[in-house]
Amino acid sequence: MKQPCVYLLASRCNGTLYIGVTSNLAKRVWEHKQDLVEGFTKRYGVHTLVWYELHDSMESAIQREKAIKEWKRLWKLELIEKTNPQWRDLYEEL
Repeated sequence: MKQPCVYLLASRCNGTLYIGVTSNLAKRVWEHKQDLVEGFTKRYGVHTLVWYELHDSMESAIQREKAIKEWKRLWKLELIEKTNPQWRDLYEEL
């Protein structure tokens, strides 16, 4: 199912963070978990889906991703903990 969204992955609670955008969240997170995505997430073991936000269009998702990338780390941690204080892996709920 195509649904634009922005997502945050973490290596562990309060660990390394990665932000991305996709139109197929379940598939994309699975690719990260299987280390099929070369680069940052594979290198640093960032595989836990801790936050995501659905959007009506890819354009709005990309704008939101770019905005969050500019945020301070503390703001990103607060964003995660607002909806996922236990830092659970949300992938199982997709």
